Amino acid sequence: MADLSPEPSASLLGLLQFGAHSSAGSLTLEQVNALSPVALAYIGDAVYELFVRGSFLLPPKRIQAFHQQVVNQVRAEQQARQVQQLLPLLTAAEQDLLRRGRNASSRGPRRVDSQIYQQSTAFEALIGYLYLTDQNRLAELLNTIELSVTPSSSQAASDTPPG
Repeated sequence: MADLSPEPSASLLGLLQFGAHSSAGSLTLEQVNALSPVALAYIGDAVYELFVRGSFLLPPKRIQAFHQQVVNQVRAEQQARQVQQLLPLLTAAEQDLLRRGRNASSRGPRRVDSQIYQQSTAFEALIGYLYLTDQNRLAELLNTIELSVTPSSSQAASDTPPG
């Protein structure tokens, strides 16, 4: 069977470019820089989840298994690991944005250690900032992230769609 998936960075850019259909596409750099790290994390959370969802579309699977794979990737603990993976690749300005995002974070949910939650918020702030300012750089960084694709044994049986 032929591989129909496009080049990762091209598909990512296509997936993330909303252009004139959103007010975010028309923000100036000055406006983006005026946003709080929490607002950047709010956008980054949505952008990252969309990236992860797109990454797990193939091969087809039951929606429950698909959802569980996505949830496992967008958890705070996994995002904190993603920050560590990206650190050597980040510019000084991107590292500063991580620091600002980490410092802006509140306590977060009880199930998550506060340091993990801060790193997760920092990761989302970086994703949000790059989405608004430099989607090519965002694609470059996201394409270096290793997403874990191993489902748990209880999910493996439900991964094959009926048919």
